[in-house]
Amino acid sequence: MRYEGAGGPKPVKVGDEVSVTIEAVAAKGDGIAKIDGFVIFVKGAQQGQTIKIKVTEVRNRFAIGELVA
Repeated sequence: MRYEGAGGPKPVKVGDEVSVTIEAVAAKGDGIAKIDGFVIFVKGAQQGQTIKIKVTEVRNRFAIGELVA
């Protein structure tokens, strides 16, 4: 399933632990990953890393995750 916009179902929910690859770094320094086109920001992640994250917040257009130790 591909994420189709703010009104559609999100591919992640709070508490999910998923593996992602950081595709880019945002202007504020957060890593940017995507799952089915849905953006997830990960504080402190570097471009090119493949990491496991825990989703801490889900908004209409993006989610926020943190690195799982």
